[in-house]
Amino acid sequence: MEETYVESTDDGLFLAVDDDENVQDNKYLLFNLGGEVYGISIAHVTEIIEIQSITAVPDITGYLKGVINLRGRIIPVMDLRLRFGMDGREFDDRTCIVIVNINDKSLGMIVDTVAEVQDIVADNIEPPPSFKSDSTGNDFIQGLGKIEDRVVILIDVERITNGQDLEISGEE
Repeated sequence: MEETYVESTDDGLFLAVDDDENVQDNKYLLFNLGGEVYGISIAHVTEIIEIQSITAVPDITGYLKGVINLRGRIIPVMDLRLRFGMDGREFDDRTCIVIVNINDKSLGMIVDTVAEVQDIVADNIEPPPSFKSDSTGNDFIQGLGKIEDRVVILIDVERITNGQDLEISGEE
């Protein structure tokens, strides 16, 4: 059985995550953007790295910051703050890039801080709200996870990109 190693930015240790889907069910990587806590299924997370030099690519969508060279692989990088319509901010020593795998392609997502890996069982996940607005931000919400008295916005990473912006979808 193959394991994926996710680097913890807080203590520099590596967290072994089993590739067995049953073990990864209900596990979410929690991260912060602004004052909110978001989560993505750990099944999509390849690794977490500290912010590094990003090469700007001309004529790309504003929330795409460019590409990074990660051990010889060129990976597009998206600023999730900008993707969600938030104000950008200066990167600091807690800013991370979460590398995710979407349809066998890698994408880096810049987040303010990474918090923890948390179990959220299906019974504690509510469907996303439907707000009447022109914003498409709710299209990314997979659900709302309840952890004690907190609400975590669960993101559907497969819907965060669209084929027009990144060739991540795997569709030809």
